[in-house]
Amino acid sequence: VAPGWIEPVIDLMEESPLIAACQPKILDAGNRTKFEYAGAAGGWLDIFGYPFARGRVFDITETDRGQYDDPAACFWASGAALFVKAACYHEAGGLDSYFFAHQEEIDFCWRLQLAGYKVYVQPASVVYHVGGGTLHKEHPFKTYLNFRNGLIMLAKNLPVGRAIPIIIGRLLLDGVALWRELLQGRPRLFAAITKSHFYFIMWLIWERHKAVFPKQRKGQPAGLYPGSVVWQHFIKKKNTFLEIIGNK
Repeated sequence: VAPGWIEPVIDLMEESPLIAACQPKILDAGNRTKFEYAGAAGGWLDIFGYPFARGRVFDITETDRGQYDDPAACFWASGAALFVKAACYHEAGGLDSYFFAHQEEIDFCWRLQLAGYKVYVQPASVVYHVGGGTLHKEHPFKTYLNFRNGLIMLAKNLPVGRAIPIIIGRLLLDGVALWRELLQGRPRLFAAITKSHFYFIMWLIWERHKAVFPKQRKGQPAGLYPGSVVWQHFIKKKNTFLEIIGNK
């Protein structure tokens, strides 16, 4: 952690009773000029539930030039360095243990916002993160959890009428990723994505009762991109947050 890293986050959270969660700026411990994959300068979510961040789009991390140094509302704060007000944590039901790991903080921040709270990033606070310490980014179990949990998160937090078409779109996009992994000679990742879809269906049929669902739906989440980050990055070749979102 950087010297004096805690105070800016605490000061910001104490300014408003509505700020329930906050993260610092997260830089790469191995290259401190670069943002780190897990949260960078505040997480966003696209319409199909794919996470990205100010400073990170898929596997591309930007150099920190101060371009995201403003405190800002975001969709999710990274579990790598997550501050949460205890009362808000318990009110929203906490982290969903069914997720086990990966995207559980995104799901939690979504529920916080649906309850009427805000999620922020405070870049005046800086930490350095060693990414992939639990599971390497190409580990099949990590891939399985990310794809499965992303689908479950959509099913839990979206109204049914919106969830159905969005999940169908997400499954189609996942299918493209699935075949891409196979064609690039990564059959274990192909199998992991296939398994994630199977277990998502299993969850829908038999295990939904184990999930932590939103207790309220009165809030309007910030940091929700209405388009497809997959389209913007892989088709239109946009590699930075500002190229995709604009100056927000």
